[in-house]
Amino acid sequence: MAELHDATEEYLEAILAIEEDGVVPLRARLVERLGLSAAAVSETVGRLSDHGYVELHGDRSLHLTDKGRRLATTVVRRHRLAERLLTDVIGLEWEKVHREADRWEHAISADVEEKLVLFLGDPATCPHGNPIPGSKHAKRRAPMVALAKAEPGPFTVARISEKLELSDDGLKLIANAQLMPGCTAEVLEQTTDGIQVKTSSGEHVVPTAVAEQLYVSA
Repeated sequence: MAELHDATEEYLEAILAIEEDGVVPLRARLVERLGLSAAAVSETVGRLSDHGYVELHGDRSLHLTDKGRRLATTVVRRHRLAERLLTDVIGLEWEKVHREADRWEHAISADVEEKLVLFLGDPATCPHGNPIPGSKHAKRRAPMVALAKAEPGPFTVARISEKLELSDDGLKLIANAQLMPGCTAEVLEQTTDGIQVKTSSGEHVVPTAVAEQLYVSA
């Protein structure tokens, strides 16, 4: 039962993360995000629908029900609090915290969550710049655009897509280029290999696949 419970949370969390990126959740996108077969995803999505967590619409899009959104939000909140603890307190390397928090999120109880909020000072975002649901310190954010679509000129890194957080190489590249959330940089030009930027550590070319998952504000 625990494995089934974890799978439910993993799917709902993935759907919410896809929504955060401004993309319509589809089974095909879950296949890509979770790295599972289409058959496995269809079976689990059907079970989530039967249990009232998601609705399947005629255009094949997936929509969280109120019940599904409540659970998804709780899981995301605990995951991102765990990331903060792992980064700010334990000192785990930045590029490793997402995968480790995947293990922690299912074990954090409501009581532990409450203590984490107090201990960490109720942070507004995770280390990757994504909002922690329910934080009292949440602020209105400036409009964001993917780095791949940013115009030449200065920018501030705002957040990193959950999809990119699963790429160890992508996170290492971002860290080495000083493109973590809060860092300022400048778009120089678009090249055939990606986006050429200037940061505090020099000039770098960010591959398009990475730049599409890195959100910045002017």
